Amino acid sequence: MTSRPEEPGAVLSQLTDALGSAVLIDPKSLAEARSDRSGKTSEFAPICVVEAKSTQDVVAVMKIANQTHTPVVVRGGGSGLAGGAIGSSGEIVLSLAKMNQILEISVENRWAQVQAGVINQDLNLAAQKLGLWFTPDPASRVWSTVGGNIATNAGGLLCAKYGVTREAVRQLTVVMADGEVMSLGHETVKGVTGFDLVGLLVGSEGTLGVITEAKVSLKPVDPHPVTTLSAKAKDIVLAAKAVQETIRQGLQPSIFELIDEPCSRYISEHLNMTSVESGFNMLIAQTDGAGSASLAEQIADVWRGLGLEVQVEERGEELLSFRRAMLPSLEVKGKVLIEDVAVPISKLGEMLQAIRSIESQFGIEIPTVAHAGDGNLHPNFIYQGEEVPQHIWSAADAIFRKAIALGGTLTGEHGVGLLKRQWLVDELGQAQWKLQWEIKKLFDPKNILNPGKVFDPENFK
Repeated sequence: MTSRPEEPGAVLSQLTDALGSAVLIDPKSLAEARSDRSGKTSEFAPICVVEAKSTQDVVAVMKIANQTHTPVVVRGGGSGLAGGAIGSSGEIVLSLAKMNQILEISVENRWAQVQAGVINQDLNLAAQKLGLWFTPDPASRVWSTVGGNIATNAGGLLCAKYGVTREAVRQLTVVMADGEVMSLGHETVKGVTGFDLVGLLVGSEGTLGVITEAKVSLKPVDPHPVTTLSAKAKDIVLAAKAVQETIRQGLQPSIFELIDEPCSRYISEHLNMTSVESGFNMLIAQTDGAGSASLAEQIADVWRGLGLEVQVEERGEELLSFRRAMLPSLEVKGKVLIEDVAVPISKLGEMLQAIRSIESQFGIEIPTVAHAGDGNLHPNFIYQGEEVPQHIWSAADAIFRKAIALGGTLTGEHGVGLLKRQWLVDELGQAQWKLQWEIKKLFDPKNILNPGKVFDPENFK
């Protein structure tokens, strides 16, 4: 028989006794913990926010939570897009934002040991001083944390060549649901002793354990100049074909982005560049390494052969800034639901066409950008008011189901969180859903780690 959780007042008293001023109950802190950048806000405030500064602080929180059967929601920079770090009634929000120390950078081993709250860009700036860099490059890198990158297996613009966060993680320090501390993975580059628990924890969205430290791989800074190229296509299918043909011919840019016509129009308007970029589907690619200029010309030749208008130029940062202005350009129009599906490269054009069809079906516009090099699309929905309207969710539902039907996935890098849990069975199937739920219960027998996120057993078919 499962024990009942203790009253919030008693839990709060124990936390305050153990951690003092690190336990926050002021209205501002509680209000911030109820939402993230997904647009989702919980109905009620959590019990408190605990600002941990060390792994031992996390141990103290988890021991109290385990003894009192109190749910814990782990939070980093609050920049999640799936509602995975939102606190609600009866829950402890465990913030790792102040665990922001870079503990060591080893040039010889090409790794960094960091606390989970280290900002992605801060790690990169520190590593670059030693001739190294951290390859995961999410659009939120200025404020997102390494722990959050790991929790969602974040990708970003550079994943076309350098992969997602999983490829950069060697070791994790994890506090389990009962407060036990484990070191998972290997300091070495190679290591196949036992199951890959690091791989399991990456992308687990705080449902299996609390990641407090990570040892992540770094790469040497490339001394060669990068080359950037862009192209315009009136037809979204032609833009997708250019992506597919580039990859089919074995050409590997480090950045490979697609911006559809609605999105380029909104960005151009926001940046006051309407005469330059508006009205086209755009491709942006960047090449690096010793042969970057030659590779860029090869890609440009492929695109020109398909009839695209191509420029090879030095305004790389301007073009990347154009791409990264996507969200600000949409937010001036209203609230934005940023979605995240991925399909096989061969199905990219079909998925983009489907989005246009869904726009017509629901009478809305869905500005879309894509990490084209790996088939990861971000359809965006602009809406007014506090809650996402039902017709927007219906359109999103159609996009999710189409992506799955094409052999794709519900989420490439944002995670499942609260927003997509109802579609999880559609992608995994019942047998795999049950297997994953059993793994969750093995790690977290009392279901106190981010309960209700990712898995929703009450609504399981």
